[in-house]
Amino acid sequence: MMNTYPTMRRALGAPSLAAALILGALAPVAGSSAQDMPETKLRVIGGYSTLVQTQHVEKPFWLEEIPADSGNKITVEYASYDVMGLQEQQLLRLTASGVADFASTDIVKVAGDEPAFEGCDLTGISPDLETAHKACKAWAPEVSRIMEQKFNTKLLGLAPNPGLIFWCRPEIRGLQDIKGKKVRVNSRTMSDMVVALGGSPVTTPFGEVVPALQRGVFDCAITGSLAGNTAGWGEVTKFLLPVPINWSIYYQSVNLKSWNNFDPAVREYLTKKFESLDERLWAIGAKANQEGIDCNTGKDPCTLGRKEAMTLVPPTDADKALIKKIAQEVVLPQWAKRCGKECAGRWNETVGKVVGMQIDLSKL
Repeated sequence: MMNTYPTMRRALGAPSLAAALILGALAPVAGSSAQDMPETKLRVIGGYSTLVQTQHVEKPFWLEEIPADSGNKITVEYASYDVMGLQEQQLLRLTASGVADFASTDIVKVAGDEPAFEGCDLTGISPDLETAHKACKAWAPEVSRIMEQKFNTKLLGLAPNPGLIFWCRPEIRGLQDIKGKKVRVNSRTMSDMVVALGGSPVTTPFGEVVPALQRGVFDCAITGSLAGNTAGWGEVTKFLLPVPINWSIYYQSVNLKSWNNFDPAVREYLTKKFESLDERLWAIGAKANQEGIDCNTGKDPCTLGRKEAMTLVPPTDADKALIKKIAQEVVLPQWAKRCGKECAGRWNETVGKVVGMQIDLSKL
């Protein structure tokens, strides 16, 4: 762990002004002026380097917007975790230990440390992005409480990737055809869902999926509609079933000790900047979700990815109903056992009311 920071310094990439401008970044933030702030250097571990949110919003936010908007009072050392050779599961611990000030990654990837973290992104509970947004607003205080109490980390935001959907090599006509197939998954709740569909879940890191598909390690894989597109999944799969499994919600965080040691003017400034960042991340998540589907099936608009020639398998009402049924009868009970009765009770009072589902506490 002691060598991570030097690695981070070597891994820094050059910023791209064009990327920063995609959603009108570099807008000044009211409140603390640059003159009020002392010179401050931030160490940031960013999200996966090929994701559109990273390329178009997060990376320019840190490397261009923050320095420019602060009059260079705040400077940033930034590198994506995959460029640094880190695993997503390490990031919360690295932030907690102070190796980095700020970090972001998929919340489900750190659920091994705390099952409650994935409470607003459980497989099958949010059929659309609007529901996912409301669910995460409802659950954010719980995530924030646990991060501060157990991991010396402050939550700064939760935002989505494009909806996670099925990419398959063999022909499929709907969810019924997942039975008997090996499917790449990225979380425990997703594994529960694939098993309920009659498939065999296989856990494989994102960067290894394309060669694994080429070798036939699995038949289908699940990831975001645009994340898979920019990573080349459309070249090794033929059928796309866009029934949202979940939204691969990822978090923005800061080491709590670092945050408390920042000058009050710096904290005020960064708080306002993260409010703006959160809005942009949800906006590009929505844009990327639909464009990912369009790009993969060779349609316009396709401004964020590359056109492929996949066959679209439109999800039926039966597919959507099946996902919800599995969420209620399989995913929620299994997650509740890992999270505990008190956690499940808090979920019922928050996320459960948003998504119209409840966990039977009498069975825990």
